[in-house]
Amino acid sequence: MTTAYSLTSALQSHIAQTIAARGGWIGFDEFMALALYTPGLGYYANDSLKFGPLPGSGSDASAGGGSDFVTAPEMTPLFGQTLAAQVAQALQLTQTSEIWEFGAGSGALALQVLETLEAQGLPLPRYGIVDLSGTLRLRQQATLEKYAAVVRWVSELPQSMQGVVIGNEVLDAMPVKLLSRVRGVWYERGVILNLAHDEQPASFSWSERATDLRPPCQIAGEHDFLTEIHEQADSFIRTLADKLRSGAIFLIDYGFPEHEYYHVQRHMGTVMCHRSHQSDPDPLSDAGLKDITAHVNFTGVALAAQEAGLGVLGYCTQARFLLNCGLAGLLENAPLRERVHAQRLIMEHEMGELFKVIGLFKGEPWDALGFSHGDRTHTL
Repeated sequence: MTTAYSLTSALQSHIAQTIAARGGWIGFDEFMALALYTPGLGYYANDSLKFGPLPGSGSDASAGGGSDFVTAPEMTPLFGQTLAAQVAQALQLTQTSEIWEFGAGSGALALQVLETLEAQGLPLPRYGIVDLSGTLRLRQQATLEKYAAVVRWVSELPQSMQGVVIGNEVLDAMPVKLLSRVRGVWYERGVILNLAHDEQPASFSWSERATDLRPPCQIAGEHDFLTEIHEQADSFIRTLADKLRSGAIFLIDYGFPEHEYYHVQRHMGTVMCHRSHQSDPDPLSDAGLKDITAHVNFTGVALAAQEAGLGVLGYCTQARFLLNCGLAGLLENAPLRERVHAQRLIMEHEMGELFKVIGLFKGEPWDALGFSHGDRTHTL
């Protein structure tokens, strides 16, 4: 690979120093971790505005000025109001009284869930937020000020926990390893530093090394193929399984079951970057200034969960999950603007089909509301 990207920030200099300390090469998973999570410098650790509505999306548009992408809770409060129905059922049936949210973003989802539970006259659970970003924590604290009595922030999980765990667009931001098959031979794709010379600035570029790593399933043919493996996401699931004594986990993200994830039509991989509501496929450029994501292999999530002692409640599209949880009824009385935004959550060509929900549990199995119709667990 010959494409190179100049170093223009303190974060990029830090990454360059790390590459040098590692002997001149780091795997893409380490590069992605540094780009996103380096304290004070990484994308999720700096003070740039990340979450916000689409430009020109009405009265809230000004709040999204300079933001990079919009997630479902920022799109419409109907998302959190609907998810709250599943959370309430899970709290009741697991006889627990805590919610844990990972990657709480602006705090919008937490606010929507707590407001909905309160409006229904249900006792407010303790609400724990696990987020590594100090800047986002300040924004969350402002958003959730009226629930300060029940919300707490932690930077690491306790030794044990119980309750309902939720994560919206969390798995996609976990670093992935890149594997590249070239003329039938597998390589791990990593990043090297090109030192400055002949008035050319120092820069990053791709570099591949032979590896024994392989995708989790056989990929047919001998054509060149670029893809990801999700060791950190699997490790996250195992950690949750170890910490959770009783309760349920609901993870919402974009992705596929394994047989679709490693299909030939995705032979260029799924890594993508997001900045100013635009997407690009170049993670080596502008490190720290944009999000880097990869789609989720939900089969891998389910297998990691089962191997670690969790059961699978269900797996379905976001559209089916939200409709199962009562979104249609909420739409009947919602303002027109909210109905329009909510359609994006369930329309097949928007978020409805690409985004999936997987539910996991520790303890006795039960029938989860969100998977009552259209469960696709058999496809995993």
